[in-house]
Amino acid sequence: MTTWRFLPYHAYTAAQNMAIDQAIMDLISEKKVPPTLRFYGWKVPTLSIGYFQKAKKEVNLPYIQEKGLGFVRRMTGGRAVLHDKELTYSVIVSEDNPSIPQTVSQSYRVISQGLLEGFRALGLDACLNDPLETRKENLSAACFDSPSDYELVIDGKKVAGSAQTRQRGVVLQHGSILLDLDEEMLFSLLLFPSEQVRERLKRQFSQKAVAINRILPNPVILDDVVTAFYEGFQKGMGITLEPGELTPEEKIRVQECLKERYETDEWNLRR
Repeated sequence: MTTWRFLPYHAYTAAQNMAIDQAIMDLISEKKVPPTLRFYGWKVPTLSIGYFQKAKKEVNLPYIQEKGLGFVRRMTGGRAVLHDKELTYSVIVSEDNPSIPQTVSQSYRVISQGLLEGFRALGLDACLNDPLETRKENLSAACFDSPSDYELVIDGKKVAGSAQTRQRGVVLQHGSILLDLDEEMLFSLLLFPSEQVRERLKRQFSQKAVAINRILPNPVILDDVVTAFYEGFQKGMGITLEPGELTPEEKIRVQECLKERYETDEWNLRR
């Protein structure tokens, strides 16, 4: 059992959340902080898009501004995610850590074991998606439209969406564990060739993704989910979590990341 730092749940702005993940990744690369699991939330409903997505082509930016919602480009790939009623996690660890396989697919599998045990602690019969069954056709720009390798599914529907990047010898994987999901809001934030296409993809989406409180007979609250996944990551990944906080140097790096990247149009609208 190796000991990791645990940063307890706190809600931040969209830019702050990405800047904190970035700062931790930078400081782990410099061997200044330990491997870290972080739980967090979002101050307002927020659309995050993947690093390679085209914001002006795929996102209804005027609607986001009109409704006072959050928007940010992630440093990870993947597609758009509506962050609202959820627990978001990030796993940040050096690539040379013995807990983490060298390949992206296998590292997803290892981290997903922690997610799997969390769902089981809530009484949900989740399983890992078989990479051979992943399909790419007929998808929208929304992340939960299809499970990636070793992501969590219940009765064939995706219940957790994750994205990963590897930079400067560090693995960063973050993802969403949905308590509830507002498909109407999500599909209002994305652009489509026509209203007919929007409605068709929205109907298909509802058959591919599901939130925890649509499955459980008795709805759970965020505290229940935090407890389940805190224990789940320890059991599933074979690690011990020690609660901690950001170091002074990480806090300085967060402010730098905000100013240089996540609060700027140059970053968020770069594609």
